[in-house]
Amino acid sequence: MNMGVAGMIAGMALAFAGYFGGFGAFLLVAALGAVGFVVGRFLEGDMDFGDFFRPRDERRRGRP
Repeated sequence: MNMGVAGMIAGMALAFAGYFGGFGAFLLVAALGAVGFVVGRFLEGDMDFGDFFRPRDERRRGRP
């Protein structure tokens, strides 16, 4: 799926949640979307669990 289309769908979901459910629903949908994004990156192999614990400059250099 094109990233622009995915962003549009996510924005529409957040807009509907904010309009119909209020700010709390907006935050819940945003948080669950972020969790889903991270889990999807793990499952695709684009991200490793250690990426959260390495310093930022080590990730740029490609150190394990």
